[in-house]
Amino acid sequence: MFEERRARRHANHAFDHGEDVTRYRMQQKMFAIGDDYWIDDEAGDHVYKVDGKALRLRHTYAIKDMQGRRVATVQGRPMRIKESMEIEDGDGNRIALVKKALVSPVHDRWKVEQPDQPDLTVHGNVVEHEYTLERDGIKVAEVSKKWFRMRDTYGLTIGPGVDHAAVLAAAIAIDSMAHPGD
Repeated sequence: MFEERRARRHANHAFDHGEDVTRYRMQQKMFAIGDDYWIDDEAGDHVYKVDGKALRLRHTYAIKDMQGRRVATVQGRPMRIKESMEIEDGDGNRIALVKKALVSPVHDRWKVEQPDQPDLTVHGNVVEHEYTLERDGIKVAEVSKKWFRMRDTYGLTIGPGVDHAAVLAAAIAIDSMAHPGD
């Protein structure tokens, strides 16, 4: 138990100090469904394009790499008691389900269920874009607006050994559900 705690503390410390992390700049979902936007790396270069699909029964976002290949798709799941969005990889296989808790008296609670690995839990203020995603108590990603002066922009830092497309898609899903009218 002590070794496990120390390993978690070391992993979180390394993450907080920028060791082996990748930073992205994302735009808050300020556009209507059907609009596209870019996800940039920390140098400001376009890395992924988010293609919002218009005129569908459910919200859909296709995430494409610079060669135009679909790396992930985020889709709303209509007619559900709990609000959720499904994430598929580029081949159409379900890789995650992002869920918002049905009842949460103090703050929003979110979970990213992944079939082939432990779930991710979301901690922090989702509405203000200040939260972390953790797996078994170890931070794997962090979302924050504090790095940017631009109003509708936030950063996403992803740690090593994590599927970047899946985490980016989870952030898009959370943003879409937390800001449904934006």
